[in-house]
Amino acid sequence: QVQLVESGGGLAQAGGSLRLSCAATGLTIGRSGMGWFRQVPGLEREFVATIDWSGGSTIYANSLKGRFTISKDYVKNTVYLQMNSLKPEDTAVYYCAARAWDSSRYAGQYEYWGQGTQVTVSS
Repeated sequence: QVQLVESGGGLAQAGGSLRLSCAATGLTIGRSGMGWFRQVPGLEREFVATIDWSGGSTIYANSLKGRFTISKDYVKNTVYLQMNSLKPEDTAVYYCAARAWDSSRYAGQYEYWGQGTQVTVSS
């Protein structure tokens, strides 16, 4: 059974940093494309970042490029999202997702999802 468990969310001040973790069980991230998405209540789930099975290809939402970094730890079978220079508009529930092999910016192409972790950025 595949499980993705996010952690690392919480309250941060504007300009601060947080690192989200997504620990995977039941699948190997070395064979998986992984993605981070976020959602604000009442709005559609928004693409944040994605990384392919090898870690050699990453894609970011244009508005987040340069502030967020996605990475993999193959030993820990964990994916990270480093978020710097946080802004109040980054406040959302952040979700981790997995699919076979390739990266994707499209939520509908992911097979597995975590439960999400809340990130709140105060001004």
